[in-house]
Amino acid sequence: MKKRVLILGGRGRIGNSVAEDLAQHTSAEITITGRKIIGNLPINPRFQILELDLEDQQKLETAIANSDLVIHCAGPFHYRDTGVLKTCIQQGVNYIDVSDNRGFTRRILEQSEAAKNAGITAIINTGIFPGISNSMVRQGVEQFDHVEKIHLSYVVGGSGGAGMTVMRTTFLGLQRPFEVWINGQWQRIKPYSEREIIEFPLPYGKTGVYWFDMPECFTLVDSFPAKTVITKFGTVPDFYNYLTWSVAHWWPASWLQNPAVIEFLSQVSYRMTNVTDIWSGIGVAVRSCVTGIKQGKTIDYCSTIVHENTATIAGIGTGTIAELCLNGELQKPGVWPVEQVLPTSLFEAAMNNRGINIHTS
Repeated sequence: MKKRVLILGGRGRIGNSVAEDLAQHTSAEITITGRKIIGNLPINPRFQILELDLEDQQKLETAIANSDLVIHCAGPFHYRDTGVLKTCIQQGVNYIDVSDNRGFTRRILEQSEAAKNAGITAIINTGIFPGISNSMVRQGVEQFDHVEKIHLSYVVGGSGGAGMTVMRTTFLGLQRPFEVWINGQWQRIKPYSEREIIEFPLPYGKTGVYWFDMPECFTLVDSFPAKTVITKFGTVPDFYNYLTWSVAHWWPASWLQNPAVIEFLSQVSYRMTNVTDIWSGIGVAVRSCVTGIKQGKTIDYCSTIVHENTATIAGIGTGTIAELCLNGELQKPGVWPVEQVLPTSLFEAAMNNRGINIHTS
């Protein structure tokens, strides 16, 4: 009997990318949802479509009860509660999400004991960053006798092909200072600060990145005994970095915490990237650099990945986890960040199977 997968937010660009990956690599029955099913957008004939608002609890419960796996792609996750996971726990259905928000991640990790008691495997932060990036860190950490420092950097071309969601997520991430783990202590840092030039693979090359609040800021601290964890993000063209920096540092905090202002900034930025995406592309590059001690020597282990479409590679990251859950290779009751539950051997095999090259040095 075919497994049934429900992808919440599956009409969005990342959700649709997850669905396409699953269609290519599994025989599962795939249902994708959207709040409103409008227009005649092309759709894979493998997919069933369900109009579903997450606020409709009865309809949500029915959809989840009729599934073997739920994949939550309905961001931005700044605005989401843990209701979907709680319903999965009640219905005995495994759960995956593409969440990328610190607050949401903390709230959902609090459900770990309930998930464990229900025998439910819930894996969070599974896209590209967080997601594949976290597994790249685990791959690096495992090279050492003792790990000292983790430095993750990301760069996205324009909109990243993820539509309005990435715009909203970026500006929501500027709302307030956040805690980071530096030299064995938690310190508060201002978002989009401390510009650093990182050498990414072509076509990006040397690109500016800035502190950005991601779940990895604390999940990697919980996962690995590093003294310092750095997560920095940037965009190309570079003038977007300067515009974002000016918003983060010059605009009053009260403006950034106003939903109408966030929506205005997101709409304007989306219109701008619709123009600049033509020459910047919509790809992504990730660089993981782990510093540690091996055989008494301090060395760096760096790995990089680059893809021409951010939404597509995010779908591959989540699709990989979903495939492993469906075939029974990834089962561990509880709620887990991806780096705590996905063995490096399975990660490397899945990436190779999808033609994704991770370069190491």
